[in-house]
Amino acid sequence: MEKNSIFIVGMGPGREEMMTGEAVQALEQADVIVGYPVYLELLGERFCQKKLLSTPMRREKERCLLCFQEAAKGKRVALICSGDAGIYGLASLMYEIGKGYPDTELIVAAGVTAASSGAALLGAPINHDFCAVSLSDLLTPWEKIEKRLRAAAEGDFAIVLYNPSSRRRKDYLGRACDILLERMEEERACGYVENIGREGTKAVVCTLQELRNREVNMFTTVFVGNAGTEIIKGKLVTKRGYQIE
Repeated sequence: MEKNSIFIVGMGPGREEMMTGEAVQALEQADVIVGYPVYLELLGERFCQKKLLSTPMRREKERCLLCFQEAAKGKRVALICSGDAGIYGLASLMYEIGKGYPDTELIVAAGVTAASSGAALLGAPINHDFCAVSLSDLLTPWEKIEKRLRAAAEGDFAIVLYNPSSRRRKDYLGRACDILLERMEEERACGYVENIGREGTKAVVCTLQELRNREVNMFTTVFVGNAGTEIIKGKLVTKRGYQIE
């Protein structure tokens, strides 16, 4: 018996030219596209003839179940996530729920995560060992986030901060910077990018102390350099260690 298939698609920032070829192909082949309303709007006119289904924020489980329900009808389904579906996306939840649907095959189509697309705009901030930490405590206790921030600082990683702010968490970036400042100097090179690949894209370099007092929004990705990161000609650069002189 042929299995039903669901593509779990990372759509990057949302613009087609910033999607992987695999992601575009999956969306082209789909009969039904399921996603958060904002992401569906970003797809634009090219895919508007498809059947589009959505659920609000914090209804991710229901969104995933919609995919399995549509696939059971014999439809070709694509679930879209911003960035990469396997990096703070719904790929893992789909696999968890998918245990109850043995006749459905899941296929992840890689996308461009904000760490990569944001880094490109800032220069080369994660060109050596780096880690990503989400500041959202919706699914992860803040105590664990603090522990991970301290470990990243102790290991001298370049750090990418996802979900640095929201209406409810306006002070979380400042709190995170205070934790990093326990082990990092105030002049540590940092940067942030807002609205990556969308209207109003803005890339800014600054020091860690300056970052602590900046207001950012939920569409911002923050980069904190390691001990060797420099701001070179307005770009944030984390060196690999090559000897050039």
